[in-house]
Amino acid sequence: MMPAAVLDAARAPLSIRDIPIPPVPPGSLLVEVRACGVCRTDLHIVDGELTEPKLPLVPGHQIVGIVASIAGGVSGFARGDRVGIPWLGWTCGTCRFCLSGRENLCPRARFTGYQIDGGFAGFAAADARFCFPLPGGYPDLQAAPLLCAGLIGFRALCMTGDAKRIGFYGFGSAAHILAQVCRFQGREIFAFVRPGDEAAKRFAGSLGAAWAGDSTDAPPALLEAAIIFAPDGRLVPRALRAVEPGGVVICAGIHMSEIPAFPYGILWEERTVRSVANLTRADAREFLNLAPRVPVKTEVEVFPLRSVNDALSRLRDGRITGSAVVDLSSG
Repeated sequence: MMPAAVLDAARAPLSIRDIPIPPVPPGSLLVEVRACGVCRTDLHIVDGELTEPKLPLVPGHQIVGIVASIAGGVSGFARGDRVGIPWLGWTCGTCRFCLSGRENLCPRARFTGYQIDGGFAGFAAADARFCFPLPGGYPDLQAAPLLCAGLIGFRALCMTGDAKRIGFYGFGSAAHILAQVCRFQGREIFAFVRPGDEAAKRFAGSLGAAWAGDSTDAPPALLEAAIIFAPDGRLVPRALRAVEPGGVVICAGIHMSEIPAFPYGILWEERTVRSVANLTRADAREFLNLAPRVPVKTEVEVFPLRSVNDALSRLRDGRITGSAVVDLSSG
């Protein structure tokens, strides 16, 4: 048996209880979990905004742990290896999306902490294809946010191309990682935060943001690109007004409230709106190679497993600086 935080029904608190250690099917690893980041996607699942979780479910998809056992059909891993497990947990490998390097769009994909039990538990079983060696120099707690905030954020950043002036709408876990990447790459960051959140403005400034203001403000110069991390559809037309002709607005979340109608004039002049869906293994390899070169330093607030509901509540209310991480190292 192992301790776990379990979702039994949408819009209910996670139940902290002992459950069986998961079986390890062929092609999989059993990983002893040391840390697991708390992501806004976990909130969308718990709050019933993502509507197809398996129930009961162990959420959590920013998993750092140690390989405890290896099933048949797996090579390249040894017991004791430290690995990370991200959101994308399984793909078919045979559809046209998988075969064209777009496995993030696989129609049969399954996701960690959604259709596959995740990391708010003592152990997690994961398809070895979607387990990644982690760079040195990152303690377990600091490595966890790299596995979703980092990976999905990096995919969003790549969609901005060569843009030099980029707006971040919402300055949380992903933005605080990407701000460091952008500074390393010679880009300027403009941070848009919840109105009146002076602490978030100061945090953005400490990470090199050229400007930080309320999400209702106009930036001091037109942007070449904007990435929306906050799940608020009202930000899409605001971001369109903030980008120059030819600019792109990236919606980086898996869920967003309804986007209000907006005039064609703010889309015209070849502005683009697009979304990010999941990640690929190529994204993981590229970002996990880049992070220590920057080097990315993650700011974390740590919670024991018994306090995971508090972590979710604080994230829901915008009261987390950087990333929330559940510490499972003490059992």
